[in-house]
Amino acid sequence: MERSLARYIWIHTWRQQLWILFVVALSMIPYFMSFDLPKQIVNGPIQGQGFETPGATQPFLAIDFDLPLLGTVHLFDGFQLNRTQTLVGLSLVFLALVIINGIFKLYINTYKGRLGERMLRRIRFELVDRVLRFPPGHFKRVKSAEVATMVKDEVEPLGGFIGDAFVTPAQLGGQALTALIFIVLQSFWLGMIAAVIVGIQLVIIPQMRKRLIRLGRERQLTARALSGRVGEIVDGIGAIHINDTSNFERADIADRLGTIFKIRYDLYQWKFLVKFINNFLAQVTPFLFYLVGGWFALQGRLDIGQLVAVINAYKDLPGPLKELIDWDQNRQDVQVKYQQVVEQFTVETIIDQKRQTLTVDKVTPLEDALTTSSLTLVDDSGAKLLDRVSLQVHPGEKVAIVGTAGSGAEALAEAFAGLIWPESGRIAVGNRDLLDLSESVTGRRMAYASSDAYLFQGSLRDNLLYGLKHAPLTEVQYDGTSATRRRWNVDEARKAGNPDFDVGSDWVDYASAGASGPRDLYHSIRPVLDAVVLSQDILDLGLRSRVDPGLHPEISGRIVEVRGALRERLDTEGLSSLVEFFEPGAYNTQATIGENLLFGAATGPELTGKELAGNAYFRAVLRQDGLGETLYRMGLEIAEQAIELFADLPPDHPFFQQLAFMTAEDIPEYQQLLQRLRGKPIDAASDEDRARIIKLSFAYIEPRHRFGLLTPELMDKIVAARHRFYDGLPAELQGAIERYDPQKYNTAATLSDNMLFGRIAHNQPDGPERIRSLVRELLDTLGLHDEVLDIGLDYNVGVGGRRLTSAQRQKLDVARALLKRADFIIFNRPLAALDQRAQDVVTRNVLEEANRSGRNPAILWVLPNPHLADLFERIIVFHSGELVEDGTHETLKKENGIFTRMLA
Repeated sequence: MERSLARYIWIHTWRQQLWILFVVALSMIPYFMSFDLPKQIVNGPIQGQGFETPGATQPFLAIDFDLPLLGTVHLFDGFQLNRTQTLVGLSLVFLALVIINGIFKLYINTYKGRLGERMLRRIRFELVDRVLRFPPGHFKRVKSAEVATMVKDEVEPLGGFIGDAFVTPAQLGGQALTALIFIVLQSFWLGMIAAVIVGIQLVIIPQMRKRLIRLGRERQLTARALSGRVGEIVDGIGAIHINDTSNFERADIADRLGTIFKIRYDLYQWKFLVKFINNFLAQVTPFLFYLVGGWFALQGRLDIGQLVAVINAYKDLPGPLKELIDWDQNRQDVQVKYQQVVEQFTVETIIDQKRQTLTVDKVTPLEDALTTSSLTLVDDSGAKLLDRVSLQVHPGEKVAIVGTAGSGAEALAEAFAGLIWPESGRIAVGNRDLLDLSESVTGRRMAYASSDAYLFQGSLRDNLLYGLKHAPLTEVQYDGTSATRRRWNVDEARKAGNPDFDVGSDWVDYASAGASGPRDLYHSIRPVLDAVVLSQDILDLGLRSRVDPGLHPEISGRIVEVRGALRERLDTEGLSSLVEFFEPGAYNTQATIGENLLFGAATGPELTGKELAGNAYFRAVLRQDGLGETLYRMGLEIAEQAIELFADLPPDHPFFQQLAFMTAEDIPEYQQLLQRLRGKPIDAASDEDRARIIKLSFAYIEPRHRFGLLTPELMDKIVAARHRFYDGLPAELQGAIERYDPQKYNTAATLSDNMLFGRIAHNQPDGPERIRSLVRELLDTLGLHDEVLDIGLDYNVGVGGRRLTSAQRQKLDVARALLKRADFIIFNRPLAALDQRAQDVVTRNVLEEANRSGRNPAILWVLPNPHLADLFERIIVFHSGELVEDGTHETLKKENGIFTRMLA
C-alpha cells in the first residue's frame, strides 16, 4: 500500500483535484471584490466623496481596465447614478457578492465532501480486499475486533480529510493571502502588523501541536487495544463464567480505561492551552489595528473608508488562518492514522490478486494427482508440524489419514486446503503448485470441512449454499427507479475503485451441485442432508418456525387437512389420549390458564407474560365476574405451595424443570411478596405486585403441577371470560393477538402448533417424541415433508451459527463440502462433536453419497478413530510429524506397526 496519504490521494483523484483547485482560484475574484466594496460604500455615497455638488452623479458598473501598450480600454460606460442611487446599487452588489461567495463555498464543500466519501469507500474496500488476501497464518496473530475497528472507525477521519487535502490549503490560504494583500494595499504598516502576527501563529502553533499528535496516536493505539480486548471477552464469555475470572477482566478493563483517561486528560489540557494562545494572537491584532490605524486616521495618513475596509478584511483573516492551522494538525494526525493502518495491513507475503480474479466460466475438473514433495510445515513458534513428507493421492482415491496426538495429520489436511503454507517443499496438482492455482480452481474443484466449522449469520440455506457462490451468473433486469439506482451504484463503484458486481444477482452455481436451476436444487440438497443425518433436525426447526402464508401457501392452505389427518391417525392407532385439541367453547386442561383465556397466539409483547396481567383492558374483562380476584388468590396459593415445596431445594434440582411459572432465583422475591400481601385484599396490592401474582396463575396447568386449584366452575368462568375478551377487543389490540380457529391457519403460531392445534398430554413422558414421529410420517404421507424441510432451511443460524448445536454446525459444514461435488474432498476430523456411533453412520453415508450418480471424487479423511479406516481403500499413518505407514487396511494390520497398536 502507498505509505504517503497525500500521494495516495493525488494518484486516485488528481483530475478532480485540478478541477476543484481551478474553482477555488476562480472564487478568489468575488472574494477580493467583497473586501474593496465596503471602502467604496463608506467613502462614496456615505461620506460624499465624488458627490460634492448638488445633483452630482457617478458611473455605476463601468467596465474599463488598463492594458500594457494599449492604454485604457473602455468596454462599458456604466449607469450614471446620484448619491442615494449609488448607495443602493453598491449595497445590492455587496449582497450579490455575498450570495456568489456562498454559492462558491457550497459547491466546493459539497464537491470535496463527495470526493472524500468516495475515497473513504475506496480505502475501506482496499483494506477488506487485503484481508481477503492475507495468508491464512496471519489471522492467528491478529484480533478480528481490531481489524474491524480499523476498517470501520480508524479510517473514518481520512474521509473527512481526503476532500480537504489539496482544496482546503488552497482555499483557506488563498482567502488569507487575499485578505492580507488587500490590507497591505490599503496601509503598508497595518499589513506588516498583520503579517507578523500571522507568521507567529504559523510557526508557534504547529510546533505546540506536535505533542497533540503524539498523544492522539497513543489514544488511538490504546483504544484499538481496548476494542480487541472487549472482543476477546465477548468471544470467551463462556470461559470467563466457567473459571470465575469476571473480576479479573473487570480489573484489566478498568486499568486500560485509566490509561486512556490519562492520555485524553493530557490531550485536553494541551489542546486548550494551544487554543488559548491561538485565540490571544488572533485578538491582539484588532487591538493594534484600532490603535495604529486610528492614529494614522487622526494624522490623515489613512481615510475612514480604508480603515473600515482594513478592519473588515482582517475580520475574515483569522477564520481561514485558524482553519488552515487546524488543517495542518489534521493532516499530520490522519497521516499518522493512515501509516498505522498501512502497517497493520502490510504483510510480508500476500495472496496474489490474480488468484482471486472473478471467473464466470466453468472450471475444468482436476484430473491430476494431488502430491506433496518434501513438505515441511511449522507453526507460529517455529515447531515442526510435518517434516519432509512426500505422498501422492490420485483422483478417485479414498484415503484415511490417522495418527497419534500431535502427529501432523490435521496439519496435512489444512495444508491441502491452503490454510497452512509450506515452510519448505511444495503441494501440487500435477505439475502446478497449489499456491499458484487460481482460487476459482481450488475453491470449486476442492472442498474442505473440519470440526472448527464457521457459519455466517443468515439462514441454513445461505450457509449450505455458501460453497457454490463463486460469481454472479445471471443478469438482473431492473426497471424504473431500480434501474436508475443500479446505474448510480455501478457508476459510483467504478469511481471509488470498487467492483460493480451485482449482489442481487443469483450467485449460486447450480451446475456444480448437479442442478439446472433453483427449482430442482432441492433434489440435490435433500440426499446430502440425509447423508449427514441433518434432515430431521432441519425438519424440527421448520416445525418450530412461524411461516408466512404468502411465501409458503401450500402448507398454510392445507393446514386444516393436516389437522384432520393427524386426529384420524391418532384415533386409528389408539393414541387419542396423547393430545387434547383446542375447542372454541371448551377449556383445554393441558394448556395454561393464560392460553385458555386468550385462546390465540400473541403477535407482539402487549399480551404476553407480565404485560398481559397488567393490561388495563384484560384486567377489566377479569373484573366483570370476580375472575381477577379468583386468579389473584390462586396465584398467592401457587406461590405459597411452590415455596413450601421447593424453597429448600438446590437451584439445579430437576424439580425446577417442572416449575414453569417460577425459577429458583424467583423464590426469594416471591417470599418477600407473600409477606407483604398475605391476608390483605387484592386492592391493597400495587398494580405491579398484582400483575406478578396473577402471572403465576396464568402459567398453571393442573395435570402438570397438580396443586388441585382448577375446578370445573373456574374453567367455565375462564371460557366465558375468553368470549368477553374477544367480543369487546379494542381496536388498538386487534393486531396484538390472532385467535385460534379450527378452520384457519394461525400466522402468529408455529407450524407445529398449527398442525397439532392442541397440547400434548403431560402424563405421557414419551408423548412429545411420539407426536414428532407421527407428524414426520404424516408429512411424508401428505407430500409436505419437503415443504417443511424447505421452511427449516430458512432458519437463522445466528452469529457464528450459535443457534445450532456443535454437532449440527459440523454436519452442516460436511454437507456444504459434499454439495460442491468437488474432485478432491478433505475432511479434517469434521464430526468431533458426534459420538462414535453417529460418526460411523455419517462417515458411511458421506462415502456412499460422494460416489452417487457415477461420481468418484478423491476423499482424504483425517479420522479421530482408526476403527473407521476399513471403509477406505488406503490408509496413511502419521507419527510425530512423519509419514510412517502407507497401505491398505489388510496390509497395515499384517505389518503389526503403529496402526495395529492404534487399533488395539
